[in-house]
Amino acid sequence: MPTCIPEFIEAMPDVDVFLSLEPEELGDILLLKAAESAMQNGLLQVGDIIDRGLYPRDSGDVYPSDKRREVELAVCEAIGYLEFNGLIVRDVMNRHCYRISRRGKKLIEQGDTTEYRSTKALPQELLHSSFISRVWPSFLRGDHDTAVFQAFRDVEVAVRTAGRFPDELVGVNLMRQAFKTEDGPLTDIQAPKAEQEALAALFAGAIGSYKNPQSHRHVGILDASEAAEMIVLASHLMRIVDDRAQEQ
Repeated sequence: MPTCIPEFIEAMPDVDVFLSLEPEELGDILLLKAAESAMQNGLLQVGDIIDRGLYPRDSGDVYPSDKRREVELAVCEAIGYLEFNGLIVRDVMNRHCYRISRRGKKLIEQGDTTEYRSTKALPQELLHSSFISRVWPSFLRGDHDTAVFQAFRDVEVAVRTAGRFPDELVGVNLMRQAFKTEDGPLTDIQAPKAEQEALAALFAGAIGSYKNPQSHRHVGILDASEAAEMIVLASHLMRIVDDRAQEQ
């Protein structure tokens, strides 16, 4: 009996993120997890993924039960993508099971499959909740420029909303007004003036360095770890804005 591989879902505890992925993206994650798992006889079975991994009978479901049909379809689409592209093949002795093909193994060895590796570079639990639906899927797809831009754009929007600023105030100027020492709407007036100035500089510098360039040209962030570091910084800034908004 093939060993189930529920580990591939650990990177995506949110079912809506899971369902937002394209078949090839989900297939890449599944392929890498199949390669990493010590599966009995090296076999992969769709039923194992569903019945033992995501909706096990002897324990709580990983995903909501009302999403089961959608989840099953997404897994089948991912398997279909892998089989169509020759990355997995039917097992000769058990036609209900798959093995990773020579092409699939080569793809893994060459490192061409990046989505799952990206989930390790940017664990979901490090992200602000608002980043889960847009920023994280973009990062998973390897679209690092877009993910970084979306993250810092969200910071800009959050600061504008919390500070009740007009739409025309943007970028670095918005940050300086929001965290202006002593009377900025998001300034902690109890903090020493030097700390107020430092936080204003942090927000202005982050927006100026990471959001503004993405707005005007293709920066070309190729390294997943570098993009992850930027997004984690944006997530930290979002949490600061949340705290300041609650204090108002």
